[in-house]
Amino acid sequence: MLKMLVLAAAAWSAAATVTTAFAADPPSVPYPEGYRGWTHVKSMTINPGHALYDAFGGIHHLYANKKAEQGYKAGKFADGSVIAFDLLEAKAADNTVQEGARKVLGVMRKDARRYKDTGGWGFEGFKGDSKTDRAVGKNAASACFQCHAPQKSQDFVFSTFRK
Repeated sequence: MLKMLVLAAAAWSAAATVTTAFAADPPSVPYPEGYRGWTHVKSMTINPGHALYDAFGGIHHLYANKKAEQGYKAGKFADGSVIAFDLLEAKAADNTVQEGARKVLGVMRKDARRYKDTGGWGFEGFKGDSKTDRAVGKNAASACFQCHAPQKSQDFVFSTFRK
């Protein structure tokens, strides 16, 4: 009987450890299928000389799903809001700046319950044109939220909706 109790306690302890380890990881943010058909929020270019050029240099297009579009207008984003940040290389050609290859597709997904440690937002970056190769993963707090935290008054969102 004692042996069974010890085995049961060991199994419970192992299960609790595994559950705790998984609970510490934020839930993954899914790829935003169809984002190019969402509302275009704005575009911008980060050029050499900007403090964020090494990480984010290039052409940025931001898209919002319907809930995020409403959030931009209201100043507060409801759960289910998704913002896609399409970062492309900027290429000079014929005295123009044109889109090059995709560098990363950044995604913010609002779910206050699932992402409570990062202001209610889940963050992810999909490398290049991949829908599965993740650049952020478990590092959302340090890789993304650390920069977004000062934007608390705007629900942790940097961009504003261009009218």
